[in-house]
Amino acid sequence: SEECRIDSLSQSWAVVSGAADPQRATMAMDAVRQYLIREADGLVLLLAPPFGGTDADPGYIKAYPPGVRENGGQYTHAAIWVLWALAELGEGDLAVRLFQRLLPIRHALTPDAAALYRVEPYVLAADVYGVPPHTGRGGWTWYTGAAGWAYRFGLEVILGIRPEPGGWRVDPCIPKTWPGFEVTLRDRTTTYQIRVENPHLVNGGVESVALDGKTLLDSVLPRLQDGRAHDVVVRMRPAGDTCA
Repeated sequence: SEECRIDSLSQSWAVVSGAADPQRATMAMDAVRQYLIREADGLVLLLAPPFGGTDADPGYIKAYPPGVRENGGQYTHAAIWVLWALAELGEGDLAVRLFQRLLPIRHALTPDAAALYRVEPYVLAADVYGVPPHTGRGGWTWYTGAAGWAYRFGLEVILGIRPEPGGWRVDPCIPKTWPGFEVTLRDRTTTYQIRVENPHLVNGGVESVALDGKTLLDSVLPRLQDGRAHDVVVRMRPAGDTCA
């Protein structure tokens, strides 16, 4: 096909769902990197090339001009899922770098950037145009679905704090340049002061988790619900280098 030869949804969800074997999952995301990620423009496109001249009828998506919204622009829901898949494959550096580019404030750091983006730099846009002369222009804003996925990605994947039955798992996926970070997690009346240490500068992999000075058997913090403050130290392992 001359149009829509690749769509990020099938590529990323092959990884996120766990359905693809590791070799094919890697191939899928390599294709995304080649055809859909445009770091220079700060874009992660939904599909490429966009629909335009084909006689085929893919539905309402073709009603948008090429490069706008679902028709080959950046659709932020799908862009977050691409980053999630990259993190699952251990690509912490790339996933976080792209996540930072997707944040709305990054589109308004200079007057020229704000003039190009044209929409509010304090809320997430559902889409960003991907074809000249409007490349980088924001579309629909105040999009709570995309914002919710972005928040989950930042909290559950990058910082690695994920709810589990009876507890909280701490399993970060961060750039190798991060020596660590700190998070205050409030679980109703209980507070966890979490300090993550990355002395070996890896992307991921947890060596130990200590709760109030006592090492836990795994990286799951119990939901104590005791109304107290607790100190948590997470140490990333030397040979981790993976976020999977």
